[in-house]
Amino acid sequence: MSTTTVQEVRTAADALVAAFAEGRLDDYFGAFAPDATFVFHTTPQRLGSTAEYRALWQQWVEQDGFRILGCTSSAQLIQHFGDTAVFSHDVETRIATHTSQETVHERETIVFTRADDGRWVAVHEHLSARTAV
Repeated sequence: MSTTTVQEVRTAADALVAAFAEGRLDDYFGAFAPDATFVFHTTPQRLGSTAEYRALWQQWVEQDGFRILGCTSSAQLIQHFGDTAVFSHDVETRIATHTSQETVHERETIVFTRADDGRWVAVHEHLSARTAV
């Protein structure tokens, strides 16, 4: 695995996490391919596109007042397989709704692929609850 590739993927992952943490939704959703898929432990079905995820996010905002207050990534691992890379990490996210604020502890895997323009783009995200903190 080349050091350059790992750094490129780390840069893409860091940008995605930072956009999420800072509420820059255009940048966050822009880090995913349009046909990316999403599996969340809080959602009963797999989401089949970035547009579907963005629509669900908007629903959370409208119904619950959902917003991200901050996010910290730790225990990062990058595995490189040709034009694909797997980024996994632990995430601690502070969220707010109309009724409360809370901190959630989760594990996340994001699969990246190298796009035709050479940049690394996310094509799948899987989020699960972290059982031990």
